[in-house]
This record gives sequence, C-alpha cells and structure tokens, in this order.
Amino acid sequence: MTTIGLIGSGHIGGTVARLAVDAGLDVVLSNSRGPETLAELVAELGPRARAGTAAEAAAAGDIVVVTVPLKNYKQVPVEPLAGKVVIDTGNYAPARDGNFPELDAGESTTSELLQRHLPTSKVVKAFNNILFSHLAALGRPAGSDDRSALPIAGDDAEAKAAVAQLLDTLGYDTVDAGPLRESWRSEVNTPVYGAPYAAGSPFWEHDPAPAPVETIRTALAAAER
Repeated sequence: MTTIGLIGSGHIGGTVARLAVDAGLDVVLSNSRGPETLAELVAELGPRARAGTAAEAAAAGDIVVVTVPLKNYKQVPVEPLAGKVVIDTGNYAPARDGNFPELDAGESTTSELLQRHLPTSKVVKAFNNILFSHLAALGRPAGSDDRSALPIAGDDAEAKAAVAQLLDTLGYDTVDAGPLRESWRSEVNTPVYGAPYAAGSPFWEHDPAPAPVETIRTALAAAER
C-alpha cells in the first residue's frame, strides 16, 4: 500500500492526508470544487501529494477515504472503487444532511448506506469519532505508552485488517467495533465520540489527551441506541 485516495479534503480529509504524507505514503486529494482549489494544500503537503477529481482519487488509491457530508454520499463514484477498501468517516447531521428515515428509526447506519451505494467495495468505518485537531496531535509510534486507539467497523475481515494496518502506520491502535450494523456505536453523541480524546468537557474546547485501547473498548460497549 503506497497511495491513499481522498474523496473530500476538509478537516478530516486534510488531516488524514497530512498524517499519511508524514508516514511516507502518497496521497491523491479531491473535493467537490475541483483540483485547482486544492493547490495550496498540495503545495503544503509536498511532493507526495497531488490533486485530482473524485474519480481520479478513487482510481489512484490503494485505500480510499470518503469524507463527505452524508447528504452527498450518492455522488461518490462507484466504478473506480470496485473491489477497493473504502474508509467512511461520515456522521449523520440532520440539520446539514436532511432527514434519513432509516437512520432516524435505527434501521440502518451511515456506513451501511454507503456500502449499498458501493456494492462491490469493502466499506470500513473509521476516523469519524475524533476531532480533527486531536487526530492530528495524538498519533504515536507503535508500543508507546501514550498511544491512542480508534474504533473501526466493517463486514469484511481483510478490509478491516488493511485499515488497522493503515491506522498503525499513522500512529494509532485499533478497536474492532464489529460489523457495519454496529458502527452507530462510534457516531455523534455516543460515549466514544470525541470525549475520550480530550482533557476536559466539552471535548472541542480542550487539549488532546491519549485514549488507549481499553478506554475506547469500554466506551463502545457503553453506547446505547
């Protein structure tokens, strides 16, 4: 694995790109406004980064990170992602996305929606439960006493293993939250969302703090729907 494709290059996408470049990986970034709008970010990231269309980022990535508002998930290109591992960072925000009855009723999850849209891809939920600035700050080498963990969920064991390997490369341990139907456990307003990675409450107003595996596992188990 040498290249990470990014469909969406906002706070989370840009942070993942920076972590990847720092770890020696190549990145291809895209957004909804066109490659030319990413020139400044690409210049900042250096020679391992380039910009393209969403389809180009999808085709180039060995793993592709989809980090777009949920309301736009059907705009994610399908064909160039066939057979690929796709990381879904999305969360449901009705004020932004409008209402999705199947999510409101707890009948589905955001990642299951994306998986249905990408039937030949292998979707894994990750990066959705941590503030981007905390994600940027908390990466540590393997074996560090203060290493943090991130939850993942997915239906394909090999895809989850590939994402866990990527997270390890970026400086994080992994906690398996189960299949995509359990990915709600890491979404907004759950115990593992934001708070474990901060030194106080509300988490967005406090400095980052390490969240080891057991902390994340306990928080996932405490989630209620």
